[in-house]
Amino acid sequence: MSTSASTQDIRPSSDRETIAIIGLGYVGLPLSLQFARSGVRVIGLDVDQSKVDALNAKRSFIKHIAAKEIAEVVDANSFEASTDFSKVTGASAVIICVPTPLGQHREPDISYVLKSGEAIAPHLQKEMLVALESTTYPGTTEGPLRDVLEKGSGLTAGEDFHLAYSPEREDPGRTDHSVASIPKVVGGYTATCRDQAVALYSKALDVTHAVDSCAVAEACKLTENIFRSVNIALVNELKIVYQAMGIDVWDVINAAATKPFGFMPFYPGPGLGGHCIPIDPFYLTWKAHEYGLHTRFIELAGEVNVSMPNYVVQKTTEALNERQKSVNGSSVLLLGLAYKANVDDMRESPTFELMDGLKKLGARVDYHDPHIPVITPTREHAEWTGTKSVAFEADTLSNHDAVIIATHHDAFDLQLLVDHADLIVDTRNALAKADVMPKPGQLFKA
Repeated sequence: MSTSASTQDIRPSSDRETIAIIGLGYVGLPLSLQFARSGVRVIGLDVDQSKVDALNAKRSFIKHIAAKEIAEVVDANSFEASTDFSKVTGASAVIICVPTPLGQHREPDISYVLKSGEAIAPHLQKEMLVALESTTYPGTTEGPLRDVLEKGSGLTAGEDFHLAYSPEREDPGRTDHSVASIPKVVGGYTATCRDQAVALYSKALDVTHAVDSCAVAEACKLTENIFRSVNIALVNELKIVYQAMGIDVWDVINAAATKPFGFMPFYPGPGLGGHCIPIDPFYLTWKAHEYGLHTRFIELAGEVNVSMPNYVVQKTTEALNERQKSVNGSSVLLLGLAYKANVDDMRESPTFELMDGLKKLGARVDYHDPHIPVITPTREHAEWTGTKSVAFEADTLSNHDAVIIATHHDAFDLQLLVDHADLIVDTRNALAKADVMPKPGQLFKA
């Protein structure tokens, strides 16, 4: 079923409904702002004191969210950030938006979800709604999360408090959709739980789509991202095959996209990035093993996508060899550390894999990204912590043996790149899309 609700202007008032949102990152913060703009007072909770201090001081730490947006809701007393989880006591609902990464052996890590549940459980009140948005495997909400909530509160889900799952659909950097306009899938532990969650989200979002259970909603999120992963793997494999035949895969995709039915264009790249697509398919793969099933198609797509950075490194090595240069001792500049264009999100970025691969072969590696001036600590690439983005200027470009376009930011002056770089390895078809003509022998697609 679908319902519609229009958003409202910010209405400062002491008697407004209050909700709490746990996790103030790329998902939780935009959702907090949308609820706050819609007449609901939001308490944003996070364990990172620096984030809390920044938001209460009306500063943004996410590039595509303007400080003005934060100031508007803070000034209207519609939003406050805190590290004090006991503040959920006065809320009618708690929405959990925390990371769900993979463990060392690609097993789901729902520890942040469970810790959030443990933190709010002692403060749960009767009739309160708890909704999980973090991507996870089917059964998480009604299983492990419900268990910690009931154990810590002494209350029973579906009787004393409401429990629901509604997958996030945030896509940083997009301008054609907003938090309010993207339809919201909602599943509940019971029908009443579902209806309570639909009622909550309808206060701030234009359309909700209710499903029969939390598990269906959890599976919906995985299906969306598996669909993307599999199709991206397909075009990545086609790129390799067609390149061996001397055919430009981008020309092929653009031609196929003229078909008005039965085809949807996906595009190749240097690998997958972001918190969703490189991770989510393995949540279903892991859960399938519980039922004695092997997700061969999903795992094959993962293998293809994971192999792409190595393919780019190989092609860069070949391009340098054509210039009678060894990758060992060569200087290579990576353009774009963010996993997608025009954002400052470097989570799971394939650029890290490119940097690691080139460094292992003896190359001197630099990066430039106007949105990420310095590399902050990451779980898997600690050695690059503190590395600074080099300047994008003529001397920098000419002083590197190869420049790899890993992410196509609009801020890149591609004409300057063509004017001064000796070798350009383009993984995004950036020059063609920008209609910038390289010099003969200068461009190498990978």
